[in-house]
Amino acid sequence: MMDKHAADKKIELLDKVLPGLRSSLSRCDLCAHSCRADRTEGAKGFCKAPADAVVYSYDAHHGEEPPLSGSGGSGTIFFSHCCMECVYCQNFQFSQTAAGKKVSSTELAGIMLELQGRGCHNINLVSPTHFVPSIAAALKEAYSGGLRLPIIYNTGGYDSPHIIRALEGIVDIYLPDMRYSDDLMAQKYSKAPGYVENNRIIVKEMLRQTGDLAAEDDVAVKGLIIRLLILPGRISGTETTMRFIASELGKDAWLSVMSQYYPAYKASSSSELSRRLSEPEFSAVLAEMGRLGLHNGWIQPLGAEFDRKFAGDTFLSNV
Repeated sequence: MMDKHAADKKIELLDKVLPGLRSSLSRCDLCAHSCRADRTEGAKGFCKAPADAVVYSYDAHHGEEPPLSGSGGSGTIFFSHCCMECVYCQNFQFSQTAAGKKVSSTELAGIMLELQGRGCHNINLVSPTHFVPSIAAALKEAYSGGLRLPIIYNTGGYDSPHIIRALEGIVDIYLPDMRYSDDLMAQKYSKAPGYVENNRIIVKEMLRQTGDLAAEDDVAVKGLIIRLLILPGRISGTETTMRFIASELGKDAWLSVMSQYYPAYKASSSSELSRRLSEPEFSAVLAEMGRLGLHNGWIQPLGAEFDRKFAGDTFLSNV
């Protein structure tokens, strides 16, 4: 846990960035869609989210990467709405709807402090992009109220670069997806134009801020973990993404290679996405990982039983 001095430093940083974040909300450019909607006046952009954060559920989550879950669990807060619209989203129940409860900054700070009190190792903000101003205000209150846990920024990787830059020194652990290596695929399956360049810019910035993963007593305290969800039909272009990682981020980058894809949400209507990953597709990714010398992280075995209680479509709202 951080000491009071470190928490006070974070409050100072939040004071500096909060005016700019609130300004972004009035001409919304929090994600790469840059809708320019004035959400402070009730206008809705791509994500259809209101100005105040909407929380669907929160809990001690034991299904994250080992140094995030630890023994006490990761203090996950699942936000409703999303700045992407993945046809295969397993969190569609709340990412693509308004399900959940609108919370004030004080209420959100209370959730963070509750998770700390329950013994969680961190505060894990899941899909936070479109609510960054509200989250920043809540963090300021939470630090003043005694929050001392590392903050995880768990994102699909379509954030505006200036938002990620603003979070320097505030976020301790970045957990982005690198979902695609082809913009045509990003547009077709996630309605995320220009995803690849934007995604690579922000992941490089995340690494600049935090460096590679660091842990104390096997629990992460700082750094970057990149999630690579392998999609069938090589839609994700994971091998190409790995080549970028090796050349631009370094071979010590920490990766979470995920084989758990299953057809969810609207995926069954797509011939390409209506099946699970094949063994040759999985093996090709591992072979490229080995060839490139990428050696840090976790590989989810193909065919491993996926525990559906960790899937978004089985979560129940508890706010």
